[in-house]
Amino acid sequence: MIHYLYYGACVVLLFGAAIFVHEFGHYWVARRCGMKVLAFAVGFGPKIFAWTRDGIEYSLRWIPAGGFVKLPQMVTAPPLSKILVAAAGPFMNVVFALAIACVIYWIGLPVPVNPSIIGYVNPESPEGKMGIRQGDRIVAVAGHPVKSWDEVGNITMLALTNVLPVEIERGGKPTTYYLTTVLNPLLPVKTLNLESAEHWIVDTIAEGSAGQAAHMAQGDEVVSFAGAPISSFEQLTNLIQKRGGQETALVVKRGQTQTNLSVTPKLDATTKTYKLGVGFRLPPDVYIVQHPTPWSQVQDVLDQIVGTVTALTHPHESGVHASDLSGPLGILGSLAAEVKTDFRRALHFLVLLNINLAIINLLPVPVLDGGHILMAIIEKIRRRPLSLQFVEYVTTTFAVLLISFMLYVTFYDVKRLPLLRFVLNQKTQVEHVEKPAPDAAPPVTTSP
Repeated sequence: MIHYLYYGACVVLLFGAAIFVHEFGHYWVARRCGMKVLAFAVGFGPKIFAWTRDGIEYSLRWIPAGGFVKLPQMVTAPPLSKILVAAAGPFMNVVFALAIACVIYWIGLPVPVNPSIIGYVNPESPEGKMGIRQGDRIVAVAGHPVKSWDEVGNITMLALTNVLPVEIERGGKPTTYYLTTVLNPLLPVKTLNLESAEHWIVDTIAEGSAGQAAHMAQGDEVVSFAGAPISSFEQLTNLIQKRGGQETALVVKRGQTQTNLSVTPKLDATTKTYKLGVGFRLPPDVYIVQHPTPWSQVQDVLDQIVGTVTALTHPHESGVHASDLSGPLGILGSLAAEVKTDFRRALHFLVLLNINLAIINLLPVPVLDGGHILMAIIEKIRRRPLSLQFVEYVTTTFAVLLISFMLYVTFYDVKRLPLLRFVLNQKTQVEHVEKPAPDAAPPVTTSP
């Protein structure tokens, strides 16, 4: 329970910081422009606490989904003042993102070690019939070079087609295959019908089970079964069914040494399947510390935003829809997951969050900062203010649309909560090595 309180406190602090710097930008420039400020709030809804100083009410509120600065003179201020005040919030988010990126460059960023080496391939699958084999390495997807499964997944997910050219290397010789994507039922997003190599570890052993009779021990890593190297749970399950009731060679890694065992899978009368009576888990994710430059961090964020927008504007080709986006709940959940992994990754997420906040708020939509800028520009061109009735009408209309959209994406955020709980319960391991992750590092995946 204490670690969940820690995650929550960190999330509120980091997300609140992004909101604070945004609203402080509006507040500071408004005061420099001589505008009267009535209130400065972080969060929405009922107040947690508040105080008043120099006629300004400062408050922290219960709903951490935004904030506001109350500026009654925004209606009557000169167009240039309106533009400066509106632009100041997104500008401060960009400055904050760059400052955090500089800190990350200095202290380092844990990056997952998961080289794009292919694990078990079912010989009867389309990929298996094409000749793709366990141990092959993916080196490019849709023309983009890749070194990790994270890169493979991101490119596949945002691709504008369901059939992708995938360059796979074996023995230094690359071959291009045209692979059809499948839908991941958990997210759901497009993925390749290929798996990473997985190293399964014994977690529990049932009393009187085949595993206990074979002297398996908790912490054993399954290396091979029936002479076949094991790289996926599906592969292990299939081999157990084929060797049901038969004494079978089993090799496990125990500590730093390999141990040869002999196991006979037993028939489960309830499920009518053969089992070892052993519960398995995956080893913790492994991360290695790198020092990306501030610009490379920002460039990665911009590339991700462009890729996401492109995919969203071509939903029929990409399969990505608005329901795949995250609202405040999903953002807070993702931030919590990064806090759980390593606080430095949470800071890196904050770079992404601040740049996203800046770009979204600059959209020319009434109720957002970009909408205020647009209306101020129109007012400057017309040389007279827009009618208060018109401004109120469009602002209210778009506010309703925005709230409706937030409720829509939040509905899907709630449906993804079980996946978030899974992520928060998985184990991680950060290797404090100040160099890029080696291509030959052993592949690892998340534990269920």
